[in-house]
This record gives sequence, C-alpha cells and structure tokens, in this order.
Amino acid sequence: MEIERGVKMRMRNKYRKPTTFHCNAGSRCSLSVAVWSLVGFLLFLHLYTLVGQNGGKGGELQLRRSHLHPLFWELEEVEEENIQIPPPRGKRSPRAAKRRPKRPTTLIDEFLDENSQLRHVFFPGMQTALDPRKASGNESFYYHPARIWLDTEGNPIQAHGGGILFDEMSRTYYWYGEYKDGPTYHAHKKGAARVDIIGVGCYSSKDLWRWKNEGLVLLAEETNETHDLHKSNVLERPKVIYNDRTGKYVMWMHIDDANYTKASVGIAISDYPTGPFTYLRSQRPHGCDSRDMTIFKDDDGTAYIIYSSEDNSELHIGPLTEDYLDATRFVRRILVGQHREAPALFKHQGTYYMITSGCTGWAPNEALAHAAESIMGPWETMGNPCIGGNKVFRYTTFFAQSTFVIPLPGFPGSFIFMADRWNPADLRDSRYVWLPLIVGGPADQPLEYNFGFPVWSRVSIYWHRKWKLPSTLVG
Repeated sequence: MEIERGVKMRMRNKYRKPTTFHCNAGSRCSLSVAVWSLVGFLLFLHLYTLVGQNGGKGGELQLRRSHLHPLFWELEEVEEENIQIPPPRGKRSPRAAKRRPKRPTTLIDEFLDENSQLRHVFFPGMQTALDPRKASGNESFYYHPARIWLDTEGNPIQAHGGGILFDEMSRTYYWYGEYKDGPTYHAHKKGAARVDIIGVGCYSSKDLWRWKNEGLVLLAEETNETHDLHKSNVLERPKVIYNDRTGKYVMWMHIDDANYTKASVGIAISDYPTGPFTYLRSQRPHGCDSRDMTIFKDDDGTAYIIYSSEDNSELHIGPLTEDYLDATRFVRRILVGQHREAPALFKHQGTYYMITSGCTGWAPNEALAHAAESIMGPWETMGNPCIGGNKVFRYTTFFAQSTFVIPLPGFPGSFIFMADRWNPADLRDSRYVWLPLIVGGPADQPLEYNFGFPVWSRVSIYWHRKWKLPSTLVG
C-alpha cells in the first residue's frame, strides 16, 4: 500500500507566492512596505467579500448566475419549511409527567419515530405518489422529493443506495440500486435494521423521469449459505461503469455479513447494461476494510474506487486496473479522522468534488462537500452544501443520505443530487430525494492554504418540494 505523506504541505507551498523581492541596488524596496501592501490587499478582498455577502441576495445570485445556464436560474429560489412538532396525544398521566424527557422532542426524533403524527410529512402516502403514467401537462417531469416514485408499470421503484450509468451507445440512462422489497427485521437484538438480499434492480429511462423496470440484473443466492450473495448477507450501494476497452459493464458493490464484519467489495460483470451480471468474487481492496463505497470513471477512462475504511474513520481512494476488475496497489487515505461515508463524486471544469455524510447508521446527518485539484488528493472540506428547507433540514441533508451525483449533458455546472431518505422501520419504503446541485460562485468557507481563498467554486444543493428539469433536456 502506498500512502501519500506531506501532501498538504506541498499543496500549501504550491499556492504561496515567492517571498524574494527583486530590487535594484539603489532602490528603497522595504520588506515592511511589501508586507503592509499585502495586508492592505487582503483587507480589501475581505471588505469586498463582506460587501458581496451583505449587499443583498440579488448581488450574490447574479454572481452565481454567471456560471449557470439561464434555464437553471429559477432553481436557486429555495423554499423554506416550517414544520411544527405536535403535542403528545392525550393527557399525560401523573406518573408519566414525573418522567419528563431531559430534552425537548426534535424533528429528528419525530422522523425516527414510526408512530409519529408527522409520519406523512416525511413519508407521504400512496395518494401523492409520482406516477409518470398519469402525469400530464404542467405536472410532467416534476420531481417530488420523498414521495413514492412509481415506474412505468405503476410499481414503486426499488433502487436504493443506487447510481446512474448513461450508456452512450443507446443514449439511455440506467439506474441500479438495492432491491429492498422484503420485510425489515433485526438479525439479533443489537443488530441494525435489515432486509434479506433479493438482488440489484435496474431501471432504464431516456429522460431521467420515466423509468422502466428492467428486472433484477444480479440475483441473491437462495441455498448456498457460504456465498457472498446469500440472502442472509448484505449487498449495498451497487454502481456500474462501462469499460470501453473490454466492452464490459462492471458492477462494484459493498458486500458484508449480517454483523458488518466482512467489510468487503464485490465485483460482477455483464455484456449488457440490463444484465444478467455474473458475480466474480469479493475482496478487501488494498487489504483494508471497506463499507460504504462508490466508483468513479474519469474523463481519460481511468476508474477509481472510493470507500470508507478503518472502522469508517477515513476514506480510501485508488485507481482500478484497466479491466476495472481489481484495485491497483496505489491508494491514498483522505479525510482522515473525519468519520465520513456515502461518498458521491463528480467533476466540473477539471476540479473533483465529493459529497459525503456522517456515520450515524440509518439516522440522517449533515452532508459535507469536499474538493480537490487531483482525484488522489489532497481533499479539502468546503462545508455543508444544503440550502433551503430550515436549519434542521440543512443539518440532516433534507433527512436523506448521499448516494450519487448525475451530470446533466449540455448544462455545465448543473447536476442532480441523488440521496436516499431511509425508513429504518420499513426499509423497502425508503424514499428518493433528487434535488438540483449547482457548482458556481465563491466557495462557502475559506481553506487552510492560499491565504484562505480557495481556487474552486461552491457546491449548492437546493431544497424544493417540487422542481423540474429544463424542457430542452427532457424533450
């Protein structure tokens, strides 16, 4: 294993200006003058930034819009949510009144309570389902985050923890994810909520809105208890990429046992995007434990694996072999000690970006955006990208967890953020939260080097109860 050391110091040096001053012998070039000039310049930039921040929403919006396609301007008008926590049902008994909770009930408590009076807010019923078969006119192509989403046959889509492959040959999007259409249970008293492995579901679409069920492209093993895909084990976060050299579609996924001690990745392969995929094997990449993971194919065709490791305390990233069927020996440790998982990578104008979540099991937590000039790092944290909703919505990634980011062809800087709103009481009823993600404008937080002024743009994920892709994209 090759671990990079001293990278941050090199990056800091990369962005610092030389401190040598070239002066003629007769000149009065003073170091103090240069220092005070630099201080004045930094103060000017700081004041300019404050003016930009306090000069009203319009000024900031205009700055961001210079980076965007005009059709996406309206998506920056975020919505606010004002959800009131209802009082307890009925009167409290004298005994219960004496056992008052140590802290007030929060929205997160209500979200995790399957008997909450706000259940319909977080998990709307079938009467509000997004049904592409029936939507017409002004309702066409609108996304409704967290509503039940039906396929073209009228069944709820089962593609959790998934990712999107855009197949260039057929000009078709393929959505792969966990098919969780089974009962939720606990393997043992202290075990996490789980469902048996059924397989990997696949859906196809031309417009990212109407999805046809292509069936299970990778099936669970029913009888062989020693097989990685035995139904009693864990299969999570399947991702598929196409190998231009071999002509194969390659799937990587998180493979584990019911106690999450196997901590491995699985690899499968197919000649077609709709499968069937042949399962090859599992392994621990670079000899390290691997849980939440994803793969990313760069512009030059090189593919990378990114996974949570060292008991989820850090992420590892490294290139795959040319056939995408194994990890090479090269690896970097990133976000060390930050306890991040659910990585979702994307690239814009030569800069790599990543959204991650914290490690709180099925409970929602705060997303963070990260950026790097090289995919192998160093990676710098930029802050929470979520905008709108309310403080709790932003702190919980809109009660969802990142899984993938879809670049929109023809709209530079515009993406779809894919996330799962997990329902630990009934995992098959977990919902999809798709929201507009835009790269543009000044970064959210100053960074350690380059005098605190980062070289990349902010990442913004905008909350909307209802939003629509540009008509030129969906046709």
